[in-house]
Amino acid sequence: MNSELDTLLGLLDLERIEQDIFRGASHSSVVPRVFGGQVAAQALVAAGRTVPGDRAAHSLHSYFLRPGDPGAPIVYTVDRIRDGRSFTTRRVVAVQHGQPIFHLSTSFQQHEEGLDHQSEMPAAPDPESLPSGTELLPRYADDSILDPAVVDRLLEVRAAVDLRYVQEPPWATVGRPREPRSQVWFRTNGKLADDPLLHVCLATYVSDMTLLDSVLLAHGRGGWAVGDIVGASLDHAMWFHRPFRADEWLLYDQESPSSSGGRGLGQARIYTRDGRLAISVIQEGVMRVPRA
Repeated sequence: MNSELDTLLGLLDLERIEQDIFRGASHSSVVPRVFGGQVAAQALVAAGRTVPGDRAAHSLHSYFLRPGDPGAPIVYTVDRIRDGRSFTTRRVVAVQHGQPIFHLSTSFQQHEEGLDHQSEMPAAPDPESLPSGTELLPRYADDSILDPAVVDRLLEVRAAVDLRYVQEPPWATVGRPREPRSQVWFRTNGKLADDPLLHVCLATYVSDMTLLDSVLLAHGRGGWAVGDIVGASLDHAMWFHRPFRADEWLLYDQESPSSSGGRGLGQARIYTRDGRLAISVIQEGVMRVPRA
């Protein structure tokens, strides 16, 4: 396990300060606020620690309410909404400086058998045939494409994850609109324990990294990395269909069906390497063109 992944796992190991109240620290981000995927993953950890171990997370629905302060701790308060015979529901509010910054509703289910079908996994090259982030990003460390300091920050905050673009990322094709679809392969940079909740939380963390890229692609925009879009996540929803491991390759197949009103919508499916549909994801974000 590399040191960056060890640091990320430390962030997800929340401190319990009272029954159903937890405290977490923050990782540095590429923007001057807490990374949304971190808050969502920590909130899911808090919820999961109040749920029986035989119940797995099957869905989450969340709203980003205020920018998080990366220099201050985040307090997570869990509300035990329902404990049923098959399903358990939790609500989590993340608070900083006396104000809620994030709200999560999540549901857990005891395993049961049932009807089973899924969409077919789309075609994609093998992840080993694609450059890693440490190989790809330095190619764009040029003031005419990306500020070298931006590349350094990207490499730092993504060091815990091996994330490989199938197509060129949006900041590499600025000014050239293309189909609003993108794919990345990802896995953690190291093996993880067998705790299913940990794998779900790490997939939640990564899911916020690239989902709105497809919105940018439709308009030939590069995003925050080149400064031609001001954006932030508004809400985030995930459904966990089948077991998976976040330390094994997962294909993140993403697209954008719409953008309007200063908002953009991304939707995606995450598949295991052997073709099982593991997760569905939907996210809406603010997508504003900066004023001249």
